[in-house]
Parts: sequence; C-alpha cells; structure tokens
Amino acid sequence: MVDRLRSAAEQLEAPTCPDCHIEMRWYRSELLADEPVPVIAHLFVCPHCKRAAQTETIFKGTLGPPDKLSAPRFMAHAA
Repeated sequence: MVDRLRSAAEQLEAPTCPDCHIEMRWYRSELLADEPVPVIAHLFVCPHCKRAAQTETIFKGTLGPPDKLSAPRFMAHAA
C-alpha cells in the first residue's frame, strides 16, 4: 500500500487556488477504498487563504496474461 501512495504522490499535480491563483500545497493522502479498485484521495491547502481542495487517484487492475502466471512445473507425489 505504501508503494501505491508513493507512486500516486510522484505523479500528482497540485491544483491552483481559485481565489488566490497560486499553486496549493499537498497536505496529506488517504485511502478511500481498497476493494474492488484502490482509490486514494490527496488533500491540498492554499498557503495564503487556507482553502482546501481534493484530488483522487484511481488505480486500474493489472492482470497478467494466463501464460505469465506462476504455477508449479512438476507435481510431487508421495510414495
């Protein structure tokens, strides 16, 4: 989960305050939903007027093709 938060924060672009027209500062991130699709909310605050804003990051499921899934190669039988 920490890796998801870290990667989401790296790709984040701060919103602009509608009142002051300056870039808002990141305040914190929190997990809104984990199932079925992870959703992370990022909260921002304007350093001048203290107005808050929120953006969300939604992760898409990544499943590998069936031939790339791990499975045992040989079955062991007890004698």
